[in-house]
Amino acid sequence: MKPTGTDPRILSLAAEVAKSPEQNVPVILLKLKEIINDTPLGSSELKKIKQDIYCYDLIQYCLLVLSQDCSRIQGGWTTISQLTQILSHCCVGLEPGEDAEEFYKELLPSATENFLILGRRLQTCFINAAKGEEKDELLHIFQILTDSLFWLLGGHVQLIQNVLQSDHFLHLLQTDNVQIGATLMTLLQNILLINSGDLLRIEGKILHSILDEVVFKLLSTPSPIIRSTATKLLLLMVESHQEILILLRLSACYKGLRNLLNKQETGTEFSQQLSQLVDLLSPKTYKEVEEQKLHQAACLIQAYWKGYQTRKRLKKLPSAVIALQRSFRSKRTKKLLKLNREKEEEAIRLRLQLQRQRAMRLSRELWLSMLEIVHPGEVEKYNREMEEKAALIIQKHWRGYRERKNFRQQRPFLTEYKAAITLQRAALKFLAKCRKKKKLVSPWQGLQELTDARRVELKQRVDDYVRRHPVSQMSDVASRELHAEAQEQLQHYFMGRALEEKGQQHREALMAQISTNIEQLMKAPTLNEAEGKEPELFSSRSRPVAAKAKQAHLATLKHIQAPWWKKLGEEPGDEIDIQKDEISVELGTLFIGGTKPP
Repeated sequence: MKPTGTDPRILSLAAEVAKSPEQNVPVILLKLKEIINDTPLGSSELKKIKQDIYCYDLIQYCLLVLSQDCSRIQGGWTTISQLTQILSHCCVGLEPGEDAEEFYKELLPSATENFLILGRRLQTCFINAAKGEEKDELLHIFQILTDSLFWLLGGHVQLIQNVLQSDHFLHLLQTDNVQIGATLMTLLQNILLINSGDLLRIEGKILHSILDEVVFKLLSTPSPIIRSTATKLLLLMVESHQEILILLRLSACYKGLRNLLNKQETGTEFSQQLSQLVDLLSPKTYKEVEEQKLHQAACLIQAYWKGYQTRKRLKKLPSAVIALQRSFRSKRTKKLLKLNREKEEEAIRLRLQLQRQRAMRLSRELWLSMLEIVHPGEVEKYNREMEEKAALIIQKHWRGYRERKNFRQQRPFLTEYKAAITLQRAALKFLAKCRKKKKLVSPWQGLQELTDARRVELKQRVDDYVRRHPVSQMSDVASRELHAEAQEQLQHYFMGRALEEKGQQHREALMAQISTNIEQLMKAPTLNEAEGKEPELFSSRSRPVAAKAKQAHLATLKHIQAPWWKKLGEEPGDEIDIQKDEISVELGTLFIGGTKPP
């Protein structure tokens, strides 16, 4: 969907690009630079122009041109450098709208990859160039290309990780040319200043390759520009990430790096940065960094733990408050109950004390009254009797206490005795049941043996029974005849049973056929409703049935055709005589049992 209110310059430029041949498209796209430069920077009009450029696919045309061979483009590297500037300026600050996913996931990564590929092509051309002016021009174009890439990365920080992980960027960084190497390291330094966190998100192998190349350029390149840039870049990487500092300090690949840095020349422009880097790589500084890192880790763990504990306490606070209130109330209730109980006990104790005092006072009063009543000569006798009664009461209480104590001591033995009695009673019952079952199963075991007199008596009784009931004797011939007769009767019975079963099956089949015919007749349609061959389905296979049906049919026809005066004396149940000739003639042409008439 094309936006409304589009700038006419964009419309004319898009139309011109669509109509022009392929070789003229790059030069036409350069007009976008004038349109962008004429618009105030940061204004809403510039955003609208960038949206129009993207909607009319002019940015995609720029990408297509940058992916082509520079020798086929009119203007060569100059045109390409201007198109990179146009592309980076159009992509930064652009709001793609509905096509945001395609813009961020396809177009921007493709643009950064094309920039790096163009950088490698420029590097090759720069190495192959012979003249100094040509090299200066190519270097200037390379600087424009890196500036455009940095502008694009500044507007879209998520592309930094794509650039750092690209093989083209690593190849560009590994160049031996001083100017290109310094430009690439300056670009890397500016990228880290924008967002240094992406450096640790890349793969470890790529990170090691970048560090190796920076350290190599710092130690082996005689150019002070490369060394200065490499020192600043390495110092920035170390200060930004302690992991890189630990890697440079502990890795075997960088063993002796501090000693090699100490041998570098002093008094140069980057000597201050070099000394800072050496100080960072020193054991003391490394130890401080490790301690600081451990301190930060400990603080972080403590913070997480305290936060977890605080959240846990806050989560349990309502239940804790409820439990605290419940505990306080229960303690208060128990305390009040205890105070009330103590008060009640104190009141009871005072009441008992008063009762004892009252009883003692009454007993003394009674004693005095008794002394007044008793004769002086019988006082000793009375005292003796009272002492005996008191002694008896004391003895009674003491004996009761002793017996109760003995009973409590003997209670376990009594419990065991009762348990033993219960077990013995259950065992005796079980054994009695077992003996009873044995008697029921084998009663003969309890019978007494037969005596000789009893045996003679039983034998005499058996002989008398045999004598009173003699067995009839039968000869062998009679036995064989009786056997043959029995076999013949048995055979006759089996043959008759087979015929009877066959007849029963035939009768059952006829009954089933009759039931089916009755059911069909009940469901038969009337003559008005019958169609086609439906009447033929109800023809009978039995000749008597067909004859009877034909007779009834002819009688009904004859009754219908007879004049009215012949029907005056007839009853509904009277039969009409039908001549046998009519019936036989009709039967000759009947359809019976599904066969066709001859």
